[in-house]
Amino acid sequence: MSPLKLGANEVAAPEHRLAMCRLAVEGDDGFEVEDLELSRPGPSYTIDTARQLRRQGWDRVHWLIGADMVALLPKWHEPDALLKEVDFVVMARPGHPIPRSALPPAVQQLSDNLVGVKQIEISSTEVRSRVMAGKSIRYLVPPAVGDYIARHGLYR
Repeated sequence: MSPLKLGANEVAAPEHRLAMCRLAVEGDDGFEVEDLELSRPGPSYTIDTARQLRRQGWDRVHWLIGADMVALLPKWHEPDALLKEVDFVVMARPGHPIPRSALPPAVQQLSDNLVGVKQIEISSTEVRSRVMAGKSIRYLVPPAVGDYIARHGLYR
Protein backbone atom coordinates (compact mmCIF):
# COMPACT_ATOMS: atom_id res chain seq x y z
CA MET A 1 0.00 0.00 0.00
CA SER A 2 1.20 3.49 -0.76
CA PRO A 3 2.56 5.23 2.34
CA LEU A 4 0.64 8.30 1.20
CA LYS A 5 -2.57 6.32 1.58
CA LEU A 6 -1.93 4.75 4.99
CA GLY A 7 -5.11 4.87 7.02
CA ALA A 8 -7.38 5.05 3.99
CA ASN A 9 -9.89 2.41 5.05
CA GLU A 10 -11.80 2.52 1.78
CA VAL A 11 -8.85 0.98 -0.11
CA ALA A 12 -9.08 -2.78 -0.69
CA ALA A 13 -6.45 -5.13 0.73
CA PRO A 14 -3.42 -5.66 -1.52
CA GLU A 15 -4.38 -9.20 -2.51
CA HIS A 16 -7.77 -7.94 -3.73
CA ARG A 17 -6.22 -5.07 -5.71
CA LEU A 18 -3.79 -7.54 -7.33
CA ALA A 19 -6.64 -9.90 -8.24
CA MET A 20 -8.66 -7.04 -9.75
CA CYS A 21 -5.66 -5.87 -11.82
CA ARG A 22 -5.20 -9.39 -13.16
CA LEU A 23 -8.91 -9.64 -14.01
CA ALA A 24 -8.87 -6.21 -15.70
CA VAL A 25 -6.13 -7.21 -18.17
CA GLU A 26 -7.00 -10.88 -18.56
CA GLY A 27 -6.74 -11.85 -22.21
CA ASP A 28 -4.87 -8.68 -23.22
CA ASP A 29 -1.30 -9.52 -24.22
CA GLY A 30 -0.30 -5.85 -24.02
CA PHE A 31 -0.32 -5.81 -20.22
CA GLU A 32 1.50 -7.67 -17.49
CA VAL A 33 0.68 -7.50 -13.78
CA GLU A 34 3.65 -7.76 -11.41
CA ASP A 35 3.20 -8.73 -7.77
CA LEU A 36 6.69 -7.86 -6.57
CA GLU A 37 5.46 -5.01 -4.35
CA LEU A 38 3.36 -7.45 -2.34
CA SER A 39 6.34 -9.66 -1.55
CA ARG A 40 8.31 -6.81 0.05
CA PRO A 41 7.72 -6.16 3.74
CA GLY A 42 6.75 -2.72 4.97
CA PRO A 43 5.57 0.24 2.90
CA SER A 44 5.82 0.00 -0.86
CA TYR A 45 7.96 2.72 -2.39
CA THR A 46 7.99 3.33 -6.12
CA ILE A 47 11.77 3.85 -6.08
CA ASP A 48 12.27 0.34 -4.65
CA THR A 49 10.05 -1.15 -7.34
CA ALA A 50 11.88 0.74 -10.09
CA ARG A 51 15.26 -0.40 -8.77
CA GLN A 52 14.09 -3.99 -8.55
CA LEU A 53 12.81 -3.91 -12.13
CA ARG A 54 16.17 -2.52 -13.26
CA ARG A 55 17.97 -5.34 -11.41
CA GLN A 56 15.69 -7.79 -13.24
CA GLY A 57 17.02 -6.47 -16.54
CA TRP A 58 14.65 -3.68 -17.50
CA ASP A 59 16.62 -1.06 -19.44
CA ARG A 60 14.02 1.62 -18.76
CA VAL A 61 11.12 1.86 -16.36
CA HIS A 62 8.14 3.84 -17.60
CA TRP A 63 5.68 4.79 -14.89
CA LEU A 64 2.22 6.06 -15.77
CA ILE A 65 0.71 8.56 -13.34
CA GLY A 66 -2.27 10.87 -13.55
CA ALA A 67 -1.73 14.62 -13.73
CA ASP A 68 -3.33 14.84 -10.28
CA MET A 69 -0.34 12.96 -8.82
CA VAL A 70 2.38 15.26 -10.17
CA ALA A 71 1.96 17.79 -7.35
CA LEU A 72 2.41 14.97 -4.82
CA LEU A 73 5.67 13.66 -6.32
CA PRO A 74 7.89 15.81 -4.07
CA LYS A 75 6.35 13.92 -1.12
CA TRP A 76 7.18 10.49 -2.53
CA HIS A 77 10.08 8.52 -1.07
CA GLU A 78 13.42 9.68 -2.55
CA PRO A 79 11.78 11.92 -5.17
CA ASP A 80 15.06 13.15 -6.72
CA ALA A 81 16.38 9.62 -7.18
CA LEU A 82 12.99 8.53 -8.48
CA LEU A 83 12.98 11.21 -11.15
CA LYS A 84 16.35 9.87 -12.35
CA GLU A 85 15.37 6.18 -12.23
CA VAL A 86 11.90 6.38 -13.79
CA ASP A 87 10.59 7.78 -17.05
CA PHE A 88 7.28 9.21 -15.91
CA VAL A 89 4.46 9.39 -18.41
CA VAL A 90 1.76 11.77 -17.21
CA MET A 91 -1.81 11.24 -18.30
CA ALA A 92 -4.00 14.33 -18.41
CA ARG A 93 -6.97 14.20 -16.03
CA PRO A 94 -10.05 16.42 -16.22
CA GLY A 95 -9.86 19.27 -13.72
CA HIS A 96 -6.25 18.58 -12.74
CA PRO A 97 -3.86 20.98 -14.43
CA ILE A 98 -0.21 20.61 -13.45
CA PRO A 99 0.69 23.52 -11.12
CA ARG A 100 4.13 24.10 -12.70
CA SER A 101 5.08 27.24 -10.78
CA ALA A 102 4.42 25.57 -7.40
CA LEU A 103 6.67 22.59 -8.12
CA PRO A 104 10.42 22.01 -7.90
CA PRO A 105 12.14 22.44 -11.32
CA ALA A 106 12.74 18.70 -11.83
CA VAL A 107 9.05 17.98 -11.27
CA GLN A 108 7.95 20.92 -13.43
CA GLN A 109 9.60 19.21 -16.39
CA LEU A 110 7.12 16.33 -16.14
CA SER A 111 4.52 18.52 -17.80
CA ASP A 112 6.57 17.89 -20.97
CA ASN A 113 5.65 14.20 -20.58
CA LEU A 114 1.91 14.88 -20.59
CA VAL A 115 0.04 12.62 -22.97
CA GLY A 116 -3.34 13.51 -24.28
CA VAL A 117 -5.88 10.75 -24.20
CA LYS A 118 -9.60 10.74 -24.64
CA GLN A 119 -10.81 12.01 -21.30
CA ILE A 120 -13.14 9.69 -19.44
CA GLU A 121 -14.20 11.08 -16.11
CA ILE A 122 -13.89 7.85 -14.13
CA SER A 123 -11.79 7.59 -11.00
CA SER A 124 -11.17 4.84 -8.50
CA THR A 125 -12.56 7.19 -5.84
CA GLU A 126 -15.82 7.45 -7.78
CA VAL A 127 -16.02 3.67 -8.21
CA ARG A 128 -15.49 3.09 -4.48
CA SER A 129 -18.01 5.80 -3.57
CA ARG A 130 -20.63 4.30 -5.88
CA VAL A 131 -20.13 0.84 -4.39
CA MET A 132 -20.41 2.27 -0.85
CA ALA A 133 -23.65 4.01 -1.85
CA GLY A 134 -25.07 0.83 -3.42
CA LYS A 135 -24.99 2.31 -6.93
CA SER A 136 -24.05 0.48 -10.12
CA ILE A 137 -20.46 0.48 -11.39
CA ARG A 138 -21.43 -1.16 -14.67
CA TYR A 139 -19.43 0.33 -17.56
CA LEU A 140 -16.97 1.91 -15.08
CA VAL A 141 -14.94 -1.26 -14.52
CA PRO A 142 -14.56 -4.47 -16.55
CA PRO A 143 -17.39 -6.92 -15.77
CA ALA A 144 -15.00 -9.41 -14.14
CA VAL A 145 -13.76 -6.69 -11.78
CA GLY A 146 -17.30 -5.61 -10.89
CA ASP A 147 -18.20 -9.24 -10.16
CA TYR A 148 -15.10 -9.61 -7.98
CA ILE A 149 -15.93 -6.46 -5.98
CA ALA A 150 -19.48 -7.73 -5.37
CA ARG A 151 -18.41 -11.29 -4.57
CA HIS A 152 -15.88 -10.12 -1.97
CA GLY A 153 -18.01 -7.31 -0.53
CA LEU A 154 -15.30 -4.72 -1.18
CA TYR A 155 -15.82 -1.02 -0.40
CA ARG A 156 -18.97 -1.57 1.68
